Amino acid sequence: MKLVKFGGSSCASAEQFKKVREIVFSDPARRYVVVSAPGKRFPKDEKVTDLLYLLYEDLREGRGMERQLPKIERRYREIIDGLSLSLSLEEDFREIRERLLAGESCAYAASRGEYLNAKLMAEYLGFPFLDAGELIAFRPDGECDFRETERRVGERLRDMEKAVIPGFYGLDPEGRTVTFSRGGSDVTGSLIAAGLHADLYENWTDVSGFLVADPRIVRKPEVIDYITYRELRELSYMGASVLHEDAIFPVRKEGIPIQIKNTNRPEDHGTMIVANTLKKPRFIITGIAGKKNFCSINIEKAMMNSEIGFIRKVLSVIEENGISVEHTPSGIDTMTLFIHQEELISNEQKVLQGIQRAVNPDLIELEADLALIAVVGRGMKSARGVAGRVMSALAHDYINIKMIDQGSSEYNIIIGVRNEDFEAAIRAIYNMFVLSAS
Repeated sequence: MKLVKFGGSSCASAEQFKKVREIVFSDPARRYVVVSAPGKRFPKDEKVTDLLYLLYEDLREGRGMERQLPKIERRYREIIDGLSLSLSLEEDFREIRERLLAGESCAYAASRGEYLNAKLMAEYLGFPFLDAGELIAFRPDGECDFRETERRVGERLRDMEKAVIPGFYGLDPEGRTVTFSRGGSDVTGSLIAAGLHADLYENWTDVSGFLVADPRIVRKPEVIDYITYRELRELSYMGASVLHEDAIFPVRKEGIPIQIKNTNRPEDHGTMIVANTLKKPRFIITGIAGKKNFCSINIEKAMMNSEIGFIRKVLSVIEENGISVEHTPSGIDTMTLFIHQEELISNEQKVLQGIQRAVNPDLIELEADLALIAVVGRGMKSARGVAGRVMSALAHDYINIKMIDQGSSEYNIIIGVRNEDFEAAIRAIYNMFVLSAS
């Protein structure tokens, strides 16, 4: 039994709906379907979720609903007409209008994209519609209650052989709508797959799997055939965006594989995401991902290594200011903190003053506009000289390395470079490990 989730681009138009229907009916194991709101039909198009956020903003600023609501209604009407459905959403839009005028939340407004699309998909497939509010439970603090959600899924779907469920949202104990972060329909699919004890979670999107590198940086990067949850977690955290990073945890606990598939090319194998595998990767590295706009705080003090509690004192200052630290490479007399630049700027002087008072360093230096790149792969552990080849690739392209850090698991290497060298660094690493090995 498979749980299948279709992303926004897969549900953007009547033509895409037809592809979804063909995929679902081609395999009787595809019995439970989660859908996103309609995405972009073409590059300059608008996503329905974005229109709903603008609708809420217009209403809050006193501009009314007349700029955005007709656009949203038109998107769904085009799908209905294109599929010759007899379903009408007039009552649904009337309710949305009334509830927003009565003061409903932004989360409620944003959730209606998935809600309405799931109703259309259920009608088109001939499956029962099941509101995500009946399944996805959030705690009062806004965090998803995974255990309660899985209990509800098992109980509610036990007697339903098929269902279409909207992604992205659920309800808290007071009945208020709560949404996941953008891309959260992936998490909905994962939670329902776990609650159903599904054999496979298929995530259908507009690419034929997880790519070794960002296609906006590297031209036609290779597709990853198999990737472990652990590798995916590292890459997702560093910006790889095919799958929402929180979608890993529910299925990982149940040992359910995820398969990334292309709605427009269903014959492609895609990427299998698994707990572990004996299958050898095609390349030493599995993937490359990164983020820009970090900064570093470099702290120097003679005999730092012999001062008990030095690192704890520094990190306590950072914690007191509500800042998270990405990496802390250190030497005998030096310690460096890599931090999201925007997090530090608002409290910059307070942090520096706190460090000065806490550990009385000889020198504190700041450097801005840095990028971090993760080179990830289970094949790195058994390969010699990976870090050396990374440094050689960057040196060949005259890229200065600001930091290099390899975890003890040997699953990943983190490299720090300047923002302006970010794209060139990713291309250099890709060329070294993928193009040269192809």
